[in-house]
Amino acid sequence: MNHDDMTAQQDLTQHAKGTGPLRSRRPVYVDYLPPCNNACPAGENIQAWLALAQAGKFKEAWQSLIENNPFPAIHGRVCYHPCEDSCNRNHTDSTVSIHAVERFLGDMALENNWQFEFELPAGGKRVLIIGAGPSGLSAAYHLRRLGHEVEIREAGPVAGGMIHFGIPAYRMPRKELNAEIKRVEDMGVTITLNHRVENVLAEKQDGNFDAVFVAIGAHIRKKIDIPAREAGKILDAVTFLKEAYSEHPPKLGRRVAVYGGGNTAMDAARIAKRLGAEETLIIYRRDRDSMPAHDFEADEALEEGVKIKWLRTIKEIDQSTLKVEEMELDENGYPQPTGKIETLETDALILAVGQNADTRFLQTVPGIEFNSDGTVIVANNMMTGSEGIFAGGDMVPSERSVTTAVGHGKKAARFINGYLRGEAYQPKAKHAVVGFERLHLWYRSEAPRQEQAELPLVERAHNFDEIVKGLSAHEAQFEAQRCLSCGNCFECDGCYGSCPEDAVIKLGPGKRYRFDYTLCTGCAVCFEQCPCHAIEMMPEPLPDQNEQKMVEG
Repeated sequence: MNHDDMTAQQDLTQHAKGTGPLRSRRPVYVDYLPPCNNACPAGENIQAWLALAQAGKFKEAWQSLIENNPFPAIHGRVCYHPCEDSCNRNHTDSTVSIHAVERFLGDMALENNWQFEFELPAGGKRVLIIGAGPSGLSAAYHLRRLGHEVEIREAGPVAGGMIHFGIPAYRMPRKELNAEIKRVEDMGVTITLNHRVENVLAEKQDGNFDAVFVAIGAHIRKKIDIPAREAGKILDAVTFLKEAYSEHPPKLGRRVAVYGGGNTAMDAARIAKRLGAEETLIIYRRDRDSMPAHDFEADEALEEGVKIKWLRTIKEIDQSTLKVEEMELDENGYPQPTGKIETLETDALILAVGQNADTRFLQTVPGIEFNSDGTVIVANNMMTGSEGIFAGGDMVPSERSVTTAVGHGKKAARFINGYLRGEAYQPKAKHAVVGFERLHLWYRSEAPRQEQAELPLVERAHNFDEIVKGLSAHEAQFEAQRCLSCGNCFECDGCYGSCPEDAVIKLGPGKRYRFDYTLCTGCAVCFEQCPCHAIEMMPEPLPDQNEQKMVEG
């Protein structure tokens, strides 16, 4: 650009101020990313299915939800809903109970036998999945929708992985769990149980598979060094949770101690009481603020009579006697020994100190590398160092949760599909997240969160009946209507009704609006009236050369 052109542009910029045909900014309809969508480890389009649910279109809402997550009845119960932690409504009254609406849709689908609706793309390949936990099941579902033949081989006697073996029935009833797994089988996925894969490359070759996704769970207890003169009854938490539902559950005695501070520790203590323990005590080396368990898990355990000794660590075991040392937090929040010893009597000790995935069977596969904790190193496309072998879920470095595992399965399926079809999958760029400070909530209304009913304490004592109940259709629809539709137009007519120049044109239901810039003065009233920040005031584009000459003339 020469000096004369620069001068002309500067003159034009100076003239392009105020309103009218020389406005400096114009309104533009935009789409931002709602914080709930952004926080979902499974990548659900939460806002989209909530919008359908609030209109009473429950089947359409379910179909929208399962495009990303095929297990809403499961997730509505076991997910720790980080989406709700990020919900902008938390700044006005209380978050939208997203998980409760998701569970409602999942349960309604099961009650009405709704099935997945999709068309199989041609040219699919064969994929072997090792592990029928949440990550493997999710990958199988998405790969099947992408047109591939899928077989899951599972070492255990049932599908579901840690959802089945690690989550108690009072939180995840087996009826709904098995029904959502069966629906994946009904779409054409083969699940072979009691089949432990020892040689991945041999099974890949013998089965004529074109790719493999390894998604075994973390079933191996982490090692812990506790001196023992003569150990009494000691169980690891995962084994205990598995055996608790067997025909012959473990006999624990009257007093049971659980060592650990995670959700598994809370569940183990609560199950011990249901199996007849009169006293159940959790021992944890940090304080409550530092525990990995979620607050509501600890609250429910305490409600049911579980006792918790914070800032304690086991120093020695001698038959039924535990010697525990009191700890105190240093200036950095780390527990330090005090030398004060307390003696506890217990009939059984359950160790809930975390689990690792047993990845040793992959060590003979050329190219696969491991971290020091045994987790598998994968590239951004989730492929290991061995061509065509992918991995996800608990066996790769990540947060360990059902929702994260399901998200891994979907992500892996898309990369595997791209690999098999010779078209590398490229994730779409995300829109910017819209925070509460960007909303223009010109309306205020009392809309209390619909709370889920719970089984009374006296009825929980000696059974595994589900504790938290679901919402009714009316409650679910009302809860969905509490969504603020952050960052995306929901056709409230705020812009249409506020424009003084009639520059906003309605395009019909579901089609939103457009601006007539020959009438728009750039006054920004529409921007201020848009409650969800779906309008942005953008700098006025420079006129073309002919328009510049007219301005200069």
